[in-house]
Amino acid sequence: MDLFGTAGVRGSARTEVTPALALAVGRAAGASAREFVVGRDGRETGDALVAALTAGLESAGSDVRLVGRVPTPALAWASRGRRGVMVTASHNPPQDNGLKLFSDGREYDDAQEASLNERVAAEGEPAPWDAWGARERADVLPSYRDAVTSFARDQGGALSGLSVAVDCGNGTASLATPQVLTTLGARVVTLNANVDGHFPGRPSKPTPETVGDLRAFVADGPAALGLAHDGDGDRIVVVGPDGDVVHEDTVVAVLAEHYVRAADVDDPVVVTTPNASGRIDERVESAGGRVTRVRLGALHEGVAAARREGGDVVFAAEPWKHVHPGFGEWIDGVASAAVLCRLVAAAGDLGALVESVAERPYRKVSVPCPDDAKAAVMDALADDLPAAFPAASVETTYGVRLELPDGDWTLVRPSGTESYVRVYAESEDVDDLVEAVVDLVEAAVEAAT
Repeated sequence: MDLFGTAGVRGSARTEVTPALALAVGRAAGASAREFVVGRDGRETGDALVAALTAGLESAGSDVRLVGRVPTPALAWASRGRRGVMVTASHNPPQDNGLKLFSDGREYDDAQEASLNERVAAEGEPAPWDAWGARERADVLPSYRDAVTSFARDQGGALSGLSVAVDCGNGTASLATPQVLTTLGARVVTLNANVDGHFPGRPSKPTPETVGDLRAFVADGPAALGLAHDGDGDRIVVVGPDGDVVHEDTVVAVLAEHYVRAADVDDPVVVTTPNASGRIDERVESAGGRVTRVRLGALHEGVAAARREGGDVVFAAEPWKHVHPGFGEWIDGVASAAVLCRLVAAAGDLGALVESVAERPYRKVSVPCPDDAKAAVMDALADDLPAAFPAASVETTYGVRLELPDGDWTLVRPSGTESYVRVYAESEDVDDLVEAVVDLVEAAVEAAT
């Protein structure tokens, strides 16, 4: 049994992430630590799963601090110095739920997940009756909001009435982002800012398509920018005053450049993922830093690896999700919202902030591939792609990534959740590059099947 995907345990609350599973995970996790904080997002199944999880933790001997409905980054913040579990399915649909575990503000790493898997499978016994843990309730939101506000005040300029529209997607960011931005001096207008586990305002995953109401509101009104969150507040989407969504890699490039320029360290490092745009490298390198890459869903692993090699990690990000090491080791969309607004205020407007980021055409294509053929396909492409592009430098740690001499690049990697091989490319002639790469992928799939 392998419980963990790229972001904790996640699935249907009726058939996968059930109270029985939450009980088993709680008992297994509680055997390795004495104190846990437990929070949840607004999903209808959250209360029952928290109850089962808490029973498992207490019966294993752990004390539990119940913090109620909070954004995931607030739970991560509260897990510093202890363990934590967030009951959330993030941007998944309302029928799903999940469990995300933290240790001292960091998501569980591979070794911790593997150990927990083994303990769940072993179905261990409860602790002796007189060694069970106790529970108490705690309110961490005020302190978390204060901490984000204090951190953001050290970045950029005073908001001084900056008009911001925030679409909270009926998620728990409703309890943090509008309050933080208001305290910082912004004029905040909210959409879908009541926590509702049915997500009636829009789907929980913010995409250019699902945030149409926010885009129209910003385009038709005085807001300097719009921000949209997912169901638990770790993701963020940025909308410009024209109503267009700012490309996620442009947002990463802006934040990465800011943190590199602000850092007083010898070797400022930004950690991102293989599918991230070269525009990030360009802005980081112009500021005197360097970029390293790690597989999707493993930013914490990339941060740890960069530090082991002597780098000072100042920022880490993958599409829509950002880690601000100066604040904490977790993905935090609320902190992203606050810092980005401060940078917009300092620049004068969003356009001035992003104008230095060179955006070239970017495409992502999914090529159907049976799961049992993926290994053979990727083995073939490790030879076929470099042969087709002999001038390119090749990296094969996380798929096959080719860096071409003119700054173009392409990445081919197997999907970890669906029966596809993903193709990413960035180039002024992106359609031609994608067509050439897809032809090679399709030929490899045909040969393997």
